[in-house]
Amino acid sequence: MEFEYWWLLGFPLFFGLGWMAARIDIKQIVSESRALPRSYFKGLNFLLNEQPDKAIEAFIEVVKVDPETLDLHFALGSLFRRRGEYDRAIRMHQNLLERADLGADQKLQAQMELGQDYLKAGILDRAEEAFSRLEKTNQTVVARRFLLQIYEQEKDWPRAIEMTKLVETDPRALAQYYCELAASETASSRPDAARRYLSQALDENRKCVRASLQLGDLDKNEARLDEAIEHWKRIESQDPAYLALVAQRLGEAYRGAGRAEDGLRMLAGYLERYPSLDLLDTVFQQTLEAKGADAAYAMVRDELRRNPTLLGLDRLLEAQIIAASSPDKRRDLELVRNLVHGHTRRLARYRCESCGFKARAFHWHCPACGGWETYPPRRTEEFDLTP
Repeated sequence: MEFEYWWLLGFPLFFGLGWMAARIDIKQIVSESRALPRSYFKGLNFLLNEQPDKAIEAFIEVVKVDPETLDLHFALGSLFRRRGEYDRAIRMHQNLLERADLGADQKLQAQMELGQDYLKAGILDRAEEAFSRLEKTNQTVVARRFLLQIYEQEKDWPRAIEMTKLVETDPRALAQYYCELAASETASSRPDAARRYLSQALDENRKCVRASLQLGDLDKNEARLDEAIEHWKRIESQDPAYLALVAQRLGEAYRGAGRAEDGLRMLAGYLERYPSLDLLDTVFQQTLEAKGADAAYAMVRDELRRNPTLLGLDRLLEAQIIAASSPDKRRDLELVRNLVHGHTRRLARYRCESCGFKARAFHWHCPACGGWETYPPRRTEEFDLTP
């Protein structure tokens, strides 16, 4: 095939067309960027430099200049909410909802943002109203989860149960709601109603330790110690880590039933199989009361060899102080023990696995993040200081 020289004329033509197209695109980009107010770029710069106060003021200037910037309105409202300026966030999202030119999806987004503003501000009735309007939209699932948060904060457990069944969340939370209802009935001296709720809790979650613990408490209050012991012993099959929470109860129930030695033997077995600082403390105290300082010292010494902890050392020193033969030796041991005891008391806390919130008391429901059963029943800080 012969080469056609006229083809060479096509190369400059194609190059020229490509250059013109590129120039058109560049001009469009430049014109669009020039159309944006300078305050917009100042706001972005402040955000990148982690200066949210100045970024907010810059974005407010943009909104004043160009009220059509819907995305910026939403971003600004979220910034207000994150900074705790809930009044400004509410006004921003209310103004968006009042706009006649807002599309259907954007109205739903504004309604969702407004509900979150009210929720964060603690105006729960208005938050509930806002989220309820979204229940029959494409935002149903998200709205119902926020409604569930509201019912939890209001401690409206029947509605929380109803909503949980709709959103299909973790069955552990559902069981906890029944336990909350049972606790309320117990406080109102209605044990039969409490038992019904606890039975429902176990139907939802057979491993609900709290239900077994509360059932045991109900039986103990009615002097049915053997039944209480059986409920608490069942916790070993549900989650043995929680035995530390009922160790004291078990020891007292066995003593009340005239079987203190059996109870102490069982708790010592739990300690050997499931080492725990709270279990160690309970076994130590009961051994000290039942068998004296020498037996308590020997028990703690053996446990300290298996699992060296500061609490074990604290209890070992306590046993030595009781058995000390001279006042001078007792004073020396008390000096050392006071130093160790100060650390164990200050650091003996529970810690939420979800958010890290620390508390001296055990919580089924984290006060910080609202998670259920996020606290391991162990004092983790003491384990951190294990030698």
